[in-house]
Amino acid sequence: MSWIDQALGIHPSALAFRSQRSSVLAANIANADTVGYKARDYDFRTALKTADQGQTMKMRATHSRHIQATASDRFGDLKYRVPTKFSSTGNTVEAEVEQAAFSENALRYQTSLQFLNGSISGMRLAITGSR
Repeated sequence: MSWIDQALGIHPSALAFRSQRSSVLAANIANADTVGYKARDYDFRTALKTADQGQTMKMRATHSRHIQATASDRFGDLKYRVPTKFSSTGNTVEAEVEQAAFSENALRYQTSLQFLNGSISGMRLAITGSR
């Protein structure tokens, strides 16, 4: 791990995770009226543990014709969200839950971005002696 990675900490990984999670939550919201759609989300503890250890999670292929994992799979497996209300259409998206999760995720993205910006500003000050 380079000194730059150490200085930036977990924030670059947090930004990547928050960005990927935004896509998942947006897909959930977009499919709120799709019959049979199952809402999904990442398990944050697994993603954080993986990012903290500098590892990427590997998907297990049980057949040679399975699609290989992509970069977006590095935060762990997507889990199905357990609904709190019954839906006769089989759709598990609860708009208010998804919107709250999306808003919280956006706020945490902005927070990580501010921490990262502060770290970069601090490094720039240390290198150049001025802002």
